[in-house]
Amino acid sequence: MLISYPTFAERARALLDRIAELCAECGREPSEVNLMAVTKTHPLEAAEYASRFGLACVGENRVQEGVEKIRRADFPIRWELIGHLQSNKAALAAKYFARIQSVDRAKLIARLDACLREDEPALPILLQVNTGEDEAKFGASVAEAPRLLEAALAAGSLRVDGLMTIAPLARDPEVARRAFACLRELRDELAARFGVALPELSMGMTGDLPEAIREGSTCVRVGTALFGERPG
Repeated sequence: MLISYPTFAERARALLDRIAELCAECGREPSEVNLMAVTKTHPLEAAEYASRFGLACVGENRVQEGVEKIRRADFPIRWELIGHLQSNKAALAAKYFARIQSVDRAKLIARLDACLREDEPALPILLQVNTGEDEAKFGASVAEAPRLLEAALAAGSLRVDGLMTIAPLARDPEVARRAFACLRELRDELAARFGVALPELSMGMTGDLPEAIREGSTCVRVGTALFGERPG
């Protein structure tokens, strides 16, 4: 059962205060960090809560679930795909999502590029890199990242905004911090090597928010701390 809007608003304010505190600790501006509400498995009303509160975007994991919500939504919010994207669903995802954060292989880049018309605006994407070398997570390896970026930059219908990662689940917060630091260092290296701006670093969730912000995250993807445990 979905929480009430007042409860959501209280949690969102507390999260924004926490983000501001963490930014102050490491000399960053809170405006540099976007709070994304992860609405996967929650009803459409969860995204409406985010819109009503004034958050800029929500994240969905599954293409079909997200598309069904987007089709029904009658409120303004930016929908982003943060879950693994199968190549056979690339066209559907490109049609409905404002940005795809989980682009992790050259085949998917080619598929996305092919399904977009030349007269359409470029589709914003993030390249997902498995900087924690977690076998349970999707994402290109650090070694593969340069070739992946090269392919994405050559695709005329795509715009690479930056990188994304999911840290391994671990009790030691240093595990997440190392994964996030690796992504930031990789971004800096790729930006310099290819001469492109890669401003977005999407990293950090409810359990590893402090480590992500300290290592430069520009987008934290939060579900549990906003909505409670997922229903499924």
